[in-house]
Amino acid sequence: MSQFEPIEDAGLVGRGGAGFPAVLKAKLARQNDAELIVNACDGELGAHKDEYVVAHHLPELMRAAEGISSQITIAAHRDSRTAALVSRAGLPLLEVPDRYVSSEERSLVSLLHGGFARPLPRTRRPVHGAVDARGNRLRPTVVFNAETLWRIDQIAERGVAWFRSYGTPEAPGPRLVTLGDGVRRPGVYEAAAGMRIRDVLDLGGGATGRSAAVAISGLSGGFLAAGLVDDGIRWDAGDLAPYELRLGSGVFDTVPSGPQAWEHVRRVVAYAAGESAGQCGPCMFGLPAVAADLDLLVDGRGDDRVLERLERRLGLLPGRGACAHPDAVSGYVRSALRVFGHHLPVRTRHLEKVPA
Repeated sequence: MSQFEPIEDAGLVGRGGAGFPAVLKAKLARQNDAELIVNACDGELGAHKDEYVVAHHLPELMRAAEGISSQITIAAHRDSRTAALVSRAGLPLLEVPDRYVSSEERSLVSLLHGGFARPLPRTRRPVHGAVDARGNRLRPTVVFNAETLWRIDQIAERGVAWFRSYGTPEAPGPRLVTLGDGVRRPGVYEAAAGMRIRDVLDLGGGATGRSAAVAISGLSGGFLAAGLVDDGIRWDAGDLAPYELRLGSGVFDTVPSGPQAWEHVRRVVAYAAGESAGQCGPCMFGLPAVAADLDLLVDGRGDDRVLERLERRLGLLPGRGACAHPDAVSGYVRSALRVFGHHLPVRTRHLEKVPA
């Protein structure tokens, strides 16, 4: 049996949100003698699971990483508790600026090799040796999420059957989730794909009050109407696909009913517009324009023309940026419009057609 065969048999995919097969990444790292970055940045809005893994399972995480690469660095946001824990353990630390795109895979690779914490060009995969903005070839580097490495160690210690006893056949294994302030006991909990989303929220004591929707996976995700959650929709790729959502990074929170829902969306989009790395048009110009249109609509100063302009802009963002940040914002706002667009202060004719 090869070293990585149990990872393949377990069906482990990355726990950072993208869901890339862990065994493929491990094999590529070994084939290319790649350096390994442990992404412990909790880069998604509201996430705290990487901090939890570093605080409680650092030896297991490192054991798995050492089975893949001989050169390991742990990435954590500067001045975070995670960074302090890594430093205290005497392990190599990559201090990452506390900005949304700084913890993106290609940003971490750039930072490790002396560049800025900005996404590298997409011309080559980092594991094959990415090329920086000046055209220089960088050493092969692979990035693993902290939880993914911990799960690799669990598979080695407890076996494939144990791992597959959690989750679904398509998405096996336990998964950490972060529950936000909209539940009675916010924090990090262990869950699994296939659970009813209301049961995931109940891990933290359930919602604190009446909500319009459940937010899933922070800025990289979107919203599910509260009625769907009450009806038992599951945290499952098949259940989520009709609503253009994925399992994602496991961040859950509730969104208040009424005008507060759009205040929440406006705050998040304004934050996203300010997090540009400053190297592509969709981020530098598209996101502030989207935020400005949202302000008009939420303040009751917009009409059908503003909404139509907003939707045109949302359609122009995906696939055009140096990273997936514009794509995420587009999906996030589209999801908000689908779920509670009818709660905008101005009921436009267009929004009458948008299902809640």
